[in-house]
Amino acid sequence: MAKKKNDTNKQPRKKIRKPSFKLSSQQKLVYGSFLVIFGFILFMAFFSFLFTGEADQSSLSDFASRNVKTENWVSKSGAWLSDFFIQRGFGVASFIISGLIFLSGIYVLMNLSKAKLRTHWFWGILIVIWLSILLGFFGNTNDILGGTIGFEVNMYLQDYIGKIGTSLLLLFGLITYLAIRFKVTFESFTTIFKSAKNKIKNDLSNDDEPIIALDNNLSEEAAAIKSAFDIPLKNNEAITNKDPKPVIDTATLVVKPPIKEEVEDDDLGIEIEVEKVAEELSEDNNLSNKLVEDFGQFDPTLELSKYQFPPLDLLKKYDSEGITINQTELEENKNKIVETLKNYNIGIASIKATIGPTVTLYEIVPDAGIRISKIKNLEDDIALSLSALGIRIIAPIPGKGTIGIEVPNKNATIVSMRSVIASKRFQTSDMQLPIALGKTISNETFVVDLAKMPHLLMAGATGQGKSVGLNAVLTSLLYKKHPAEVKFVLVDPKKVELTLFNKIERHYLAKLPDSEDAIITDNTKVINTLNSLCIEMDNRYELLKNALCRNIAEYNVKFKARKLNPNDGHQFLPYIVLVVDEFADLIMTAGKEVETPIARLAQLARAIGIHLIIATQRPSVNVITGIIKANFPARIAFRVTSKIDSRTILDGSGADQLIGRGDMLYTQGNDLIRVQCAFVDTPEVEKITDYIGSQKAYPDAYLLPEYVGEESGTSLDIDISDRDKLFREAAEVIVTAQQGSASLLQRKLKLGYNRAGRLIDQLEASGIVGPFEGSKARMVLITDLVALDKHLENETL
Repeated sequence: MAKKKNDTNKQPRKKIRKPSFKLSSQQKLVYGSFLVIFGFILFMAFFSFLFTGEADQSSLSDFASRNVKTENWVSKSGAWLSDFFIQRGFGVASFIISGLIFLSGIYVLMNLSKAKLRTHWFWGILIVIWLSILLGFFGNTNDILGGTIGFEVNMYLQDYIGKIGTSLLLLFGLITYLAIRFKVTFESFTTIFKSAKNKIKNDLSNDDEPIIALDNNLSEEAAAIKSAFDIPLKNNEAITNKDPKPVIDTATLVVKPPIKEEVEDDDLGIEIEVEKVAEELSEDNNLSNKLVEDFGQFDPTLELSKYQFPPLDLLKKYDSEGITINQTELEENKNKIVETLKNYNIGIASIKATIGPTVTLYEIVPDAGIRISKIKNLEDDIALSLSALGIRIIAPIPGKGTIGIEVPNKNATIVSMRSVIASKRFQTSDMQLPIALGKTISNETFVVDLAKMPHLLMAGATGQGKSVGLNAVLTSLLYKKHPAEVKFVLVDPKKVELTLFNKIERHYLAKLPDSEDAIITDNTKVINTLNSLCIEMDNRYELLKNALCRNIAEYNVKFKARKLNPNDGHQFLPYIVLVVDEFADLIMTAGKEVETPIARLAQLARAIGIHLIIATQRPSVNVITGIIKANFPARIAFRVTSKIDSRTILDGSGADQLIGRGDMLYTQGNDLIRVQCAFVDTPEVEKITDYIGSQKAYPDAYLLPEYVGEESGTSLDIDISDRDKLFREAAEVIVTAQQGSASLLQRKLKLGYNRAGRLIDQLEASGIVGPFEGSKARMVLITDLVALDKHLENETL
């Protein structure tokens, strides 16, 4: 019991409270604000000291007196603090101290990591000391640069190791700082020096200098790939792209060491290291990155690096350009529209006019309860009241709660090609194949991307602007794309519309290997060209499959980055634009032979950069068939003579209500857009083609793959003495491969198209291969090389 009583009399022990240095939110606000303001005050005082320090020296001895005045912006306190930190301390390096105090306030206010703040203070103080000692060299002329501390320490070091030793010691300190603080290595300096050296060489290089060999320091793999790309190097200069983006930082492909970051837990005070390991690159990537680093990205425009785009001055500027507002005409048309609708008991709540180059759009909002179809049925009555041709009613306007009435202007304005080419919308477009077609009703330049269409069908009656529209399309591409980036296949059955483009044959045109003229006017050659384009399409898809790419844009990006080896058949692929000026004539003369390859190209060729533009003046269903329409979602309709023709082109009416002279409707499978086509005259096209044709060109036009038609076969006997020297070798290639193809001979024997075709004819005459069988390879009639030897021996007997 006594023990129990003693236990009850014991006093409970008081727990000793450990001091806590963690600030509350209110304390952080006060403390942080103080540091920010104090840091700013120090900066203002230091900055003022640079100008008022000498004048305030006499006042510092009597700091307590209120009668003493100072010129420092922070008064006597500022003069004293500045004298303490700058004059007697570390000189102008003290500005860093004011910045560190200001930064500390920011860290406290925003509750940021204290570990990083300590790091900033540690390195900041070291920089203050280093800079103060460095500026101490000038202490004899200006004592505030390094301050008393910097001057004295500098003189102390000079007494023992001299000026040179002190300078080298400071340099060592700087190198140590950069190595530890910013992870700088010796390779970093060599990379910077190498980049600067290459840049100086690029700036001083001259295209007329002789081409010499590669640098011997290149690896064998790099030299092999370089030779495959066939890159000429001048004075050991690496060819660089306009915007090189090397991935590896050093010329020796050194992988950077893991990067370590410190993360602090403010509550527990425990630091954790997070290690980031650099991703290991494959051998192929390392090689391609090395090539890009040495030579830059592949530049397809290098062969014609001095090519200049045609200037705007070649295009005509018309005096009548620009929109002119005729207030009287607007008022008259408005009154006639309102009056006509009123006669049929249709009230209008509001009306708005948008003036275009050739057409004005009147947007009306009918009264509540008015049926839209009632207004739509009054199209002819409104046209009669306005006494105008080409009235078109849009009921309703897509995306708006209004009804549109398009009325032609009495005085139409010419939309020049110069105005649309010079527009910001066209000049700054990042489209793959930008086409400036003209201007809309709201007078905005209408620019579309042929690569996104992906094919274009143009139709309209004779003399309504189709040929001008084709010239506008071609002119747009000539002003935007380099000859290495796009090629044209021009088909002109009329033989007069596209002849001017013959002058740019070796710049922009593509043709069959055996063709004399790049612009195709013979319908038989059209069939061969279309089938050749199908072969080109298949070849390109094979390249994309091997390169693991989905489209031409991805493929070219990969090729420019030197990730595709030209020894494997890879090459830069330009866009190919097929333009047919009169499609109806081809259908009448060739029929399915033309329609089938065009339909195949339209269905498949988008991904590999082959785009079709087909124009016709006969928009009937036997010309524009269902197969053609299904694969041409983008269509342009100029004025036609009947609603049936309009429905054939646009699947709806509207084209029969246009006013001609370049007035057109454009659709890409959704809404109809009325556009006034830009006018480019024949003399303008002639000036452009003359300007381009006068410049340095490729040795020949872009050659399409070989296609041998039925008429190319021969059943005539060819004299043995007239056979090609490579006849025996060609026969062995054909028999070994069991494939009778001229393209096979071209690849294996490295021959041109004409010689390979003659060899095939000789092999057919000899009975080694069978006759022509369309798109299939010829049948090989000899089974093996032993049989071939016997066959050739029998021929000589």
